[in-house]
Amino acid sequence: MPTFVNVFIVVTAIAVVIQALILVLLFISVRKTSKRVESLATDVQTKALPTIETAQAMLVELRPRVTDIVANVEESARMARAQMERLDVTISDIVDRTRLQVIRADELVNRTMDRVEETSELVHRTVVSPIRQLSGLMTGLSAGLEYFLGRRRRQRGDGVGVPQDELFI
Repeated sequence: MPTFVNVFIVVTAIAVVIQALILVLLFISVRKTSKRVESLATDVQTKALPTIETAQAMLVELRPRVTDIVANVEESARMARAQMERLDVTISDIVDRTRLQVIRADELVNRTMDRVEETSELVHRTVVSPIRQLSGLMTGLSAGLEYFLGRRRRQRGDGVGVPQDELFI
């Protein structure tokens, strides 16, 4: 059994040496990587820092201008809103007035048409009806006299007799 223990010790020693070599190689690799990172950090600092500083300086310089621009835009928006409200009120007033005038014109036309109808009816009652009655009376008297005197009645086609409807055109 001593040989088995010796083999185990040798295998363990070899494993420890391999682990040590791996740790040394890992250490060397980490060192190289850290040097590369440091050089990249230095490059970034030398190249990016001036750009970042320039951008910050521009932001500091432009900030009051941007603030003024924002304030001007807000003021313009307020003024435009106020003008639109005034325009809305004016247009509403114009529409209301126009609607009122249309209503008045409609009422005027309706009253005028009513009066024309009333006048037409009045003329018909006061002028046309009495003339028709008088014409009928005259026709009756004429027919009665012709009959009484023994004359023959006139023919309608001789142009002397005028129909009642053609009296007023």
